[in-house]
Amino acid sequence: MSDSNTHYVYQEPAIEFVTVAVQLCLYLEQVAEHEKSDFIEKMLCLLPLLYIKAHLLPKGNEELDGYSERFVSEQEYEDLRLQIAQKLGTDDTYLEVFVEDMRYSDEPITAFISENIADIYQEIKDLACNYQTREEAVMNDALVTCLDAFEQHWGQKLLNVLRPLHALSLATDE
Repeated sequence: MSDSNTHYVYQEPAIEFVTVAVQLCLYLEQVAEHEKSDFIEKMLCLLPLLYIKAHLLPKGNEELDGYSERFVSEQEYEDLRLQIAQKLGTDDTYLEVFVEDMRYSDEPITAFISENIADIYQEIKDLACNYQTREEAVMNDALVTCLDAFEQHWGQKLLNVLRPLHALSLATDE
């Protein structure tokens, strides 16, 4: 076991990122208990914070040759997506402009807040579960995997979903 003060998984940026990830997971796992307006406001607080913490986290190096266990099942993903979709109703749908397919389309592309948030949840919940093993190499590779996924897809999904959530927040204030 390495010195806990120096290993990547125990450094302040990693701990801060994982802490926000866990907070978001816990909130989403209780999404049915919250009012729509509370859900929107909480997402507008936690999602930007998660983005900042992920963006500021230095990239680590794999220790186990790409192994990172997946914990979120298809059923858990779908249950969460449906709960969010039901909470938002017709407000779940928005027009997406920041996707590659938009370049080649004359038609608007529809996206779903619930699907994007469920995608983000899946990545950060897998990270949180791997962190619970308390095995440094597993934790390390889970961070590396999560940051790779952040760069490849969920970071952009997080940013994309903020726009419709912002509009919904303003619409509920009026």
